[in-house]
Amino acid sequence: MPARFAEPSEFATPIHVIPKDQRLPDELKHAAGWIATHKFDGSLGQVLMVPGKKKPVEAVLVGWGNKSDRMRSRFHLAHAARSLPAGSYYIYAGLSRAEQEIETLGWLLEQYRFTAYKPRPSDPAELIAPYDIDSSRIEILASGEYLTRDLINTPANDMGPEALQVAFEKLAGEFGAQVEVTSGDRLKDGFPMIHAVGRAADQAPRLLDMRWGASDAPKVTLVGKGVCFDTGGLDIKPPSSMGLMKKDMGGAANVMGLARMIMALNLPVRLRVLVPAVENSISAGAFRPGDILTSRKGLTVEINNTDAEGRLVLADALTYADEETPELLFCMATLTGAARVALGPDLPPFYTDNDTLAKDIYAATRRVEDPLWQMPFYKPYEAMIEPGIADLDNAPGGGFAGSITAALFLRRFVDKSNGFAHFDIYGWTPDAKPGRPKGGAAQGIRALLQVLEDRYKS
Repeated sequence: MPARFAEPSEFATPIHVIPKDQRLPDELKHAAGWIATHKFDGSLGQVLMVPGKKKPVEAVLVGWGNKSDRMRSRFHLAHAARSLPAGSYYIYAGLSRAEQEIETLGWLLEQYRFTAYKPRPSDPAELIAPYDIDSSRIEILASGEYLTRDLINTPANDMGPEALQVAFEKLAGEFGAQVEVTSGDRLKDGFPMIHAVGRAADQAPRLLDMRWGASDAPKVTLVGKGVCFDTGGLDIKPPSSMGLMKKDMGGAANVMGLARMIMALNLPVRLRVLVPAVENSISAGAFRPGDILTSRKGLTVEINNTDAEGRLVLADALTYADEETPELLFCMATLTGAARVALGPDLPPFYTDNDTLAKDIYAATRRVEDPLWQMPFYKPYEAMIEPGIADLDNAPGGGFAGSITAALFLRRFVDKSNGFAHFDIYGWTPDAKPGRPKGGAAQGIRALLQVLEDRYKS
C-alpha cells in the first residue's frame, strides 16, 4: 500500500490541537457546552469530535497536554488518527512547522497495514498535508518504513534468501541501481563465513551488493544482517526463542528502507548496500560448535555457539565494505538479546569510535524522534572475544556484556573506515503504539537519513 497524503478537499474536517487547559479559540466557543460536557481539557491523548449543523462532524479537538507529557512518547496525532471515522482531515491550528513534520509522518505511519495474507478492508482517516511542509519528503520517509515493515513481517517461507534477493533487485531497479550477487559455492573463496553459515539451508547463501549514485560522490555504505530465519543451527533455539526469527533479517530490511529513502530523495552520495542473505539451518552440512573458520580478512574464528551466526556473516561483508574505505559505514543487525535486556525493544544501542559522528547521530535522533543510545566499544572486554586457539571467539562465555562483545567482534573487521557505526536493533514492535503497529519495525533509519542530509545535502 502506498504512503500518501489525501488530496485537498473542501469537505475536509479541521483538527484543532489544544494544549492542556488552554482557552478555546473563538471559532469553537459556540461548542463550549458540548466540550465541557465531554470533559475535554486538552489532556494529551484526548480526542473529541464536535458535531455540526451541516455535517455530522464540524471539527475535531485533539488534546496536546504539556511538554513533559509529550516527551514520554511519540506520534501523538497518530493516536487521534486511530479513533477518527473515515474521511479527510486537515490541521487547522496548534502545531509548529517542526511538529507538523513529525506528526504528519506519524499519521502516515499509522495508516500502514500488512495485508499480504489476510486482506483487511481499510477505510482510514486520511490527512491533507499542511501547505508549508515538504509533503513529498514525508511520503518518501513513510514509504521507506513501509518497505522495512513489509520485509520483516513476511514469514520465512516467503522471505528466504531467494525472495530477499528479488526484493533487493526490485528496489535497485526502481532507482536504476546496479546489483551484483555472489551465491552458493562461489562464496567459498571470498566470503567463507557467509558460506559456512548458510550452506546447510535448501536455499543457497548469497551476498547482495547494490551500487547507486555518482562515482565521485562521498562513499556511504550500508551493511545489513540478512539472516532470513535462524534456527540457532546445531545449537538449536528453544521454541520460545525461535518464534520471531523471521525478523532476523531486520538489519537487511532496515538498510533497504534507508536506501530507498536515500535514492528517492536523490542525495548526492555514492551509495553501496551489502546484505549477506542466509538461513541458519540444520542438516548434514551445517557448521558445528568447535569449528574454526577463516574469515575474508584472514582472522580465524572459533565457533563456540552456532546461534551467534549474525556476526559471522556481517564480518565478511564488513571486510568487503571496508576495502573501499567509505566515508561512512553503517552496520545494522538484530544481533543480540543483550541489547534488549539493556535498553528494551524501543531504544537500540549504537557503537562508534567517531565522536563527531556520535554527536551527529544524537542530534538527529532528537530532531526526528527516532531513538538511539550510544554504548561503548569498551576495550577491556577485548580479551573476552579472544579464545586462545583462534584469533576470535564468536560467542564468549559468562553471559556478560553480550551486545558490547558482539560489537567489538565486528569492529575487528573494520580498519580503514573512520566513520563506522554499528546498530544493534530489535526490528520489532511487540505492542502496538501510535504510528507503530505490532510487527516489523524500522529503527534508527530516519535518524541516519538526517545525518546524511545534514552532511551532504547542501
